[in-house]
Amino acid sequence: MSKRLSKEPEKFGTGHVEGIVESGSANNSALAGAWIPALVFGIPGDSITAIVIGVLYMKNMNPGPTLFTTNPQNIYAVYLLFIIANIIMLPLGWMCIKVAKRILKVPREVLMPVILLLCLVGAFAINNTAFDIGIMLVAGVVAYLLECNGFPIAPLILGVVLGGMLEENLVSSLIKSDGNLLAFFGRPIAATLGAITFAIWLWPLIRRVVPGFVHRSWRRKDTSRPAPELLSGRQDTHLP
Repeated sequence: MSKRLSKEPEKFGTGHVEGIVESGSANNSALAGAWIPALVFGIPGDSITAIVIGVLYMKNMNPGPTLFTTNPQNIYAVYLLFIIANIIMLPLGWMCIKVAKRILKVPREVLMPVILLLCLVGAFAINNTAFDIGIMLVAGVVAYLLECNGFPIAPLILGVVLGGMLEENLVSSLIKSDGNLLAFFGRPIAATLGAITFAIWLWPLIRRVVPGFVHRSWRRKDTSRPAPELLSGRQDTHLP
């Protein structure tokens, strides 16, 4: 949108200041909105809040509605940290600009092993087992293959973070409903949310199938009609 409204759209993608400022502003504004579903519903709004939710679960702070009733003091602490972080961000960010410019000049062959080492240390520090390192390496290889084939990594991160919580709540709900799946759609709000969820899941398939079906049907109609040249030729045969 900003590229369309800009007076110099041809400079976008070349390091133009206007594009950098607008993309940074959009990123900062979206970050605050991503925290709302993360804290209230336990649903991450982006990949950053997905990682934070995983950390909160490790600290026995389960994000969701119960967080506001069981541990309200933690919510106030989070709000206070947000205020402090925004105050510190300006001077700290200004000082880190020069350092960040130098980090970008570091060769990729040097930077990536350092990042991999930090990932290995973090994976081992969770449970102090080497098995977690193997899981991390396998997950990294799978993520690399998915990235090479055009699959987004963010949904995979969300699945890893929310998978345990989803399984726990699903099993609990099935036990309460005696295994009846229709209990999930018994109320109007639940039925509406379920219909929206199924529509979102099926939308990519519908988006591919329906245009192709419409295109084929129009082609059949076009082939069933006589060509204009034939119609004009038939009319010409009746002329004196």
